[in-house]
Amino acid sequence: MAEQVTLVGIVVGSANDWPKVQGVAEVLEQFGVGYEVSVLSAHRTPVEVAEYGRQAAQRGLKVLIAAAGGAAHLAGVLAAHTILPVIGIPVPTEMAGGLDSLLSMVQMPGDVPVAVVGTNAGGPRNAGLLAVQILALSQPALQEKLLQFKQKLVEKVHAAHASLQAQRSRQT
Repeated sequence: MAEQVTLVGIVVGSANDWPKVQGVAEVLEQFGVGYEVSVLSAHRTPVEVAEYGRQAAQRGLKVLIAAAGGAAHLAGVLAAHTILPVIGIPVPTEMAGGLDSLLSMVQMPGDVPVAVVGTNAGGPRNAGLLAVQILALSQPALQEKLLQFKQKLVEKVHAAHASLQAQRSRQT
């Protein structure tokens, strides 16, 4: 089997954030999208974050995903140094349950866009899916996988509906 081309760069502000956001990698693997993971801090390693952002496109990456908690500036700092789309994952914190992280990301100034997903468990999955959707714009095989994925969602809901109706009819 051919080695996957790395198209997505995932950056976490702390290694402790990885268990909270690894769902993003699971989605990318589900769709066969190659990715890399790095630990970089907007505050502790700002030079390295800027360099990562500046070199990402030259290295062949197409989408960057940044996960950080609290003063979650990582996504914004990356966005300031790249032309690639950046998706922010606000990591839940003990202080405010992730609201602090979310607000840090969604208050980006004009001209420095960061797409931000939710702070709940679906956030990392949605970040992965958004990255896949961006990549699918230029990859017909990925478009087909997304169409199949969406159809399975429809089938899952239809099955749940049928199960509920059968359960209700047995109760009456």
